[in-house]
Amino acid sequence: MPAPAVQTPLTQAQLAAAPPRMREAARTFETQFLSQMLQPAFAGLGSDAMGGGGAAEAQWRPMLVDAIAGAASRAGHGLGVGDTVLREMLRLQSASTTNTETDPR
Repeated sequence: MPAPAVQTPLTQAQLAAAPPRMREAARTFETQFLSQMLQPAFAGLGSDAMGGGGAAEAQWRPMLVDAIAGAASRAGHGLGVGDTVLREMLRLQSASTTNTETDPR
């Protein structure tokens, strides 16, 4: 079975044409995905590597990773997962609209 084709990132025009709630949902999904991927990388750091150690650092580290993932996603430096999710949501919306137009129940 051949590997799926790599898709190019969405253009600014394509992003602007998508409904704002869909764009936000796709970006949020990418942020959560990226955060989950980064958690193990930060978990391997010693407790004194970033903030001096202690229980407070252990509590705040997941929030720091979430903030890093959110900043990367908003800046467009994510993994491209958000574009893929948005494309799929738009495809499903288009298919739903087409089905509604052809089936007048």
